[in-house]
This record gives sequence, structure tokens and C-alpha cells, in this order.
Amino acid sequence: MNIAIVGASGAVGQEFLRVLDEQNFPIDNLTLFGSSRSAGSSYIFRGKEYIVKELKHNDDFKDIDIAFVSAGGSTSVEFADTITRHGALMIDNSSAFRMDEDVPLVVPEVNGADAFNAPRNIIANPNCTTIQMVVALKPINDISPIKRVHVATYQAASGAGAAAMAELVEQHAQITRGDEPTVNKFAYQLAYNVIPHIDVFTDNDYTKEEMKMNRETKKIMHAPTLEVSATCVRVPVMRAHSEAVWIETAEPITVEAAREALAKADGIVLIDEPAQKRYPMPLDVADKDPVYVGRLRRDLTNECGLSMWIVGDQIKKGAALNAVQIAQYLIANGWKH
Repeated sequence: MNIAIVGASGAVGQEFLRVLDEQNFPIDNLTLFGSSRSAGSSYIFRGKEYIVKELKHNDDFKDIDIAFVSAGGSTSVEFADTITRHGALMIDNSSAFRMDEDVPLVVPEVNGADAFNAPRNIIANPNCTTIQMVVALKPINDISPIKRVHVATYQAASGAGAAAMAELVEQHAQITRGDEPTVNKFAYQLAYNVIPHIDVFTDNDYTKEEMKMNRETKKIMHAPTLEVSATCVRVPVMRAHSEAVWIETAEPITVEAAREALAKADGIVLIDEPAQKRYPMPLDVADKDPVYVGRLRRDLTNECGLSMWIVGDQIKKGAALNAVQIAQYLIANGWKH
């Protein structure tokens, strides 16, 4: 396979390199693209040095089979035709195309087959918080359709990029020194704080991040009547997002049945032993591939309700790994360029 990474110098671009190597993804030729600022940078992949090329409107993608793109929505929109013009498949990590009817929005464990219906040669990678949630919802939904979801997220600094992670580290150091902490990447100081605000507010007073979870979940799960209400919160964690989720199913499901379904599901690790204080935490889940689920219990307010706790690495499963798994799913099921 001839593979391209667009946005190779960013946090997700760097994660693409690690994930492709870890997954032993078949690569004959690799091309790295970036902005004019990052062009000329070099990275080692499988013992070979690769120089980042500047992304331009030319024929650089003529021989590319799959392009993993993580360079921001405006770049994705501007260069989509350039990337796909000669038949390359664009797997895009931005929000630019997620809700377009002719662009599949794919989490392989949930709706992998949708990836084969990509008339524009574009497949969208969902939002990180949506990805880990729907992986955990799917086994429950297979037992009884989910009618309603409430979710509160606890999102790590990694969701705002490498500079945001560095800012969190620096804020802690500045506060320890007695200095005023630098605030650039977040609305407020994140160190020793939580911020109930991710992305911009919309007309209904939900943020774009919260509305992404609402709309994307419905599309991925083919459930237009599914109700989803989210509150997204930034927490002073370096990497891996957590979610407290309450679901209502059409028919009551026992905790035992839900636990069995989750334990057998692809892409999930169940850690649910409250008596032993065993449950997923971002400190343990950082840099791991699966989605981790715990604290599974009956919702005391609803006989058809269950509550659970979900943790996943935002940069891995929430971004680079899911995109690579889309490509793996296609190849495993007969896709050819």
C-alpha cells in the first residue's frame, strides 16, 4: 500500500506513525505532508528517514492508496479534491465532512460496513468522545435498542493537541514556582481546575463538542430517533478521556446480561470489580488501544436504565487508531484501490 499522512508533524500525525508501526500495517511507500512551516522536518519510520513535503495543489497524491488526514477542518475542505482526485481514499480526522450524507462516519466495531459506501472517496473519523462511547453502546444496543443517552465527559488536555498538553505541564510548574500560570489553549487555567466548556457555544447553549456527540452518535448507530444529551468537561489529565454514561433501553436489561455482552465485544476491556476497587482510569488507559468499561450498574431512577464508566485514549482510539482500523477493516473485507 502507498500511504500518505497529512498533518504528519501534529500530535495525531505522530500517533499515526506509531499506530501504523504497532499494527504492522502493510506499507510499500510512505509520504508525509505538512504545512509550509513543518515542511522539511524529518521523522524515522521503520528505520527509514522521511522528509515532510509541503501540502500543495498538485499531483502528489496520484499514486497514493490511502491518505490519513489530520490537519484541521479548513485544510481538509481545501485539499479534499486534490487528495482524492486520482482515486486515493481520504480518511479524515477533522469534523469537516462528518455529517455529510455522502460521507460515511465510521467506527469499525459499530458500523464498519458503512466504509464501503464512500462515493467521494472520503471517510470521516468521528469525534474522540463519540468513538469511545459508541463502542461501548453497541453491545448494549444489540440486546435492546437504546432510546436515550446522557453523558458527562472528563476530557484530557490531549484533546486540544500537543501544545495544550505542554501548557498543562507548564501551568503546574509555574504554580509551584509561585508564578502566574500561562493560559493560551483553554478558556481558563486547567491545572487544579475543571472547565465545563469544550469548543464554542451554540445557539442552544450546548457547545459544538456536545452537539457532535448528539449528531454523530445517531449517524454511526443508524438511530435518528436516539436522544443524546452531553456535558463536556476539560479536566487536568494529560491523556485519555473518561465518560460517565447513563442509557435507557427499550426493554430492561440486567446488569449481568450487559456485562456479558461488553466482555465479549470487540475493542472493549471490561474492568468492573468494585469490591476490589478495580475500574478504568485514564492514568492506566493512556497509550492503550481498547475502550475500557467499568462501574456498570442499574440506574436507580429508571427500570430500563444502566450506568457505566468509559475510558479511552483520545489520541489512539479517539483518533489515529480508529482511522487505521477503518483501513484495516476495508482491506480485510476485500477493498482494493
